[in-house]
Amino acid sequence: MLTLLDANRRYNRREMLRVGAFGAGAFGVVNGFANKSFAASKGLPITDKSVILLFLHGGPSQIETFDPKMTAPVGIQSVTGEIQTAIPGVTFGSSFPQLAQRADRLSIVRSFTTGDANHDIKPVVGKDTSGANVGSLYARVAGANRPVSGMPTNAMLFPQSVDSTTGPAITSFGKFESTGLLGNGYSPFVPGAGGDLQKNLELRVPVDRLGDRRTLLSELDRQRFKLDERGRLESVDPLHEQAFSTLLGGVAGAFDLSKEDPATIARYDTAPLVRPDQINKKWNNYNHYVDNAKALGKLLLLARRLCEAGCGFVTVTTSFVWDMHADVNNATVEEGMRYMGPPLDHAVSAFLDD
Repeated sequence: MLTLLDANRRYNRREMLRVGAFGAGAFGVVNGFANKSFAASKGLPITDKSVILLFLHGGPSQIETFDPKMTAPVGIQSVTGEIQTAIPGVTFGSSFPQLAQRADRLSIVRSFTTGDANHDIKPVVGKDTSGANVGSLYARVAGANRPVSGMPTNAMLFPQSVDSTTGPAITSFGKFESTGLLGNGYSPFVPGAGGDLQKNLELRVPVDRLGDRRTLLSELDRQRFKLDERGRLESVDPLHEQAFSTLLGGVAGAFDLSKEDPATIARYDTAPLVRPDQINKKWNNYNHYVDNAKALGKLLLLARRLCEAGCGFVTVTTSFVWDMHADVNNATVEEGMRYMGPPLDHAVSAFLDD
């Protein structure tokens, strides 16, 4: 079990940089049997704050979203127009009426850039993360699971996490679950839409029988450790403790949207905003447009539930729909914003209201 000590101590910039500066041999001992946290080993505190990173796969237009530039020449300014926000003098793209009303609750960083225009999945995984999912960096600091509940600290949500009829994530531009040099012990937890992985989080035997199994596994671990005459085999007790804590903590309910208030689900739901028959089938990305509308709102609702249950870093990845080249695959910018703008505006606004 992980123990986080010295709650009065604060992170400093040097310590955080040390977490991010992974050397080639820094994690040679990290494996499936030992996901120890940097915070625990250094006595650093972990706050109760969580991060939800909403990755709009394909790259949304800055001009059509939060910086319409309507005073610029035609060809540069937004093709969908602008809308006044709750902040005087600040406008958003016209696809975001609900977010415009909530602009005073947002911090918009218009100067952000990933550094290049390559077709990859920065900033989720990139050179600056040493090839690791950014949530895995957090898990390295916080530990892979919460000490008491066993809740994974790093989760990755795709459309299939909330709707089994959606297509799989596109990985041709990069592997979202990559852990780089950290090892698989820090991989993000990727739930399915009520599949076997979620069911395996539920306790299906009486607690006393689970205790018997815990005792048996502990004895097997001790015997296995004795057989390693060189003394290099680390006991797997911590990993088993995490598994038992997950089962006993009942965290499976956090992944189950059916346990949410139906009124809340309806408030988040983006499927009615863009129906399949409203999307032009001539685009090869038609199914991705459909999946995005069906899943986006529920993905943010699930992310909220996971954070409430103790998950510290949740990455929400949309279908590959934000690449608007007006070619055989992608719609034009103006048409594409009709498909993607309303679901994003609605889902993020519902999340902000919560």
